[in-house]
Amino acid sequence: MQHLKGRLPDWVQDWLQIIVPGVQILLILLAAWLLQRLLRRLVRRASMYYQLPSELLGPINGLMRWLILASALLLVLDRMGISAAVLWAAFTGFATVGAVAFFAAWSVLSNLFCALLIFTVRPYRIGDYIEVLDIAETMSPIGRVVDINLLYTTLEDHATGRGRAWLQIPNAMIFQRVVRRFQGVPPPCAPRPAGTTAAANPEPPPTP
Repeated sequence: MQHLKGRLPDWVQDWLQIIVPGVQILLILLAAWLLQRLLRRLVRRASMYYQLPSELLGPINGLMRWLILASALLLVLDRMGISAAVLWAAFTGFATVGAVAFFAAWSVLSNLFCALLIFTVRPYRIGDYIEVLDIAETMSPIGRVVDINLLYTTLEDHATGRGRAWLQIPNAMIFQRVVRRFQGVPPPCAPRPAGTTAAANPEPPPTP
């Protein structure tokens, strides 16, 4: 390398300290882009081979993309002359902030984790009629599953007398309940007539 530098003109040698790191940074970015495309293609083929749900591909591709971008950023900063001690200090700082944010957003993360379990285990699918049974039986949402995302499961309300409405139930809440899955369309929920409670428990007649 030193022999090659001696053959170059003086003005080129002055620019080598900028040209060489620039070329290395471009190669790192190009390798990260090619690696991301390759992994995405492999994940797509694996999902087709193992028949994974399409809703699971988005989180997997997003996780791989952020890992590749973070690794490429560390390599680029290293080629720009930033020392490993500074990178480690920044990493520990971000890790501390991430740990605090993890505990602060535990409910959101629990919904994300339950969404991955729902996509994997498949207790219900889009188009199924389900009923979420509460332990206290104070409220039992029932309806057709119209959407499953990373935070909510959306049901088209099947209860009568409420009009056309949608119920958005957090995935963590629905995953911790007993789910009744119907074969076909469930019968309509009959509205409770007024005075049913009073008729069920009549007051005793007054004594003379």
